[in-house]
Amino acid sequence: MKETKNIEVRDGVGVIIINNEGKVLLGKRKGSHGSEAWAFPGGHTESGETFIDCAKRETLEETGLRLETLNSGPVTRDFFEDLNVEYVTHFIVAKYTKGNPEVREPDKCESWHWISWSDLIELHDTLFKPIQSLLKLDLTFEQDFSRNSA
Repeated sequence: MKETKNIEVRDGVGVIIINNEGKVLLGKRKGSHGSEAWAFPGGHTESGETFIDCAKRETLEETGLRLETLNSGPVTRDFFEDLNVEYVTHFIVAKYTKGNPEVREPDKCESWHWISWSDLIELHDTLFKPIQSLLKLDLTFEQDFSRNSA
């Protein structure tokens, strides 16, 4: 009989930051699972932390940006075989107001770039797994994201 390991389930947060041009902020991951994939800022909640508070903290830690207008967005579930972990990713939609994103964690992120939603879709195979799952939800950017961050 094949032995099965217990699968850990963890909450993650991905922050969809939208600028005034309708572009989203993506970073090139490095040094962790999903290395070389494009991803939104994000991470794990700390004890007692809300998803919105996590989004603010992780964005500040990773990019130096302070977010003010945030709303809950879609949720995805992804199994990472290499970690034996299922991540429930809570996407938070945020309106970009000011500042320039900086690489604040160079061991985890190579660079930050503003990219259009249509260009993001074209990057599908190089996106972090939760973003690939987000795209499978077939949401329209203008209807499902832009209005949520106004």
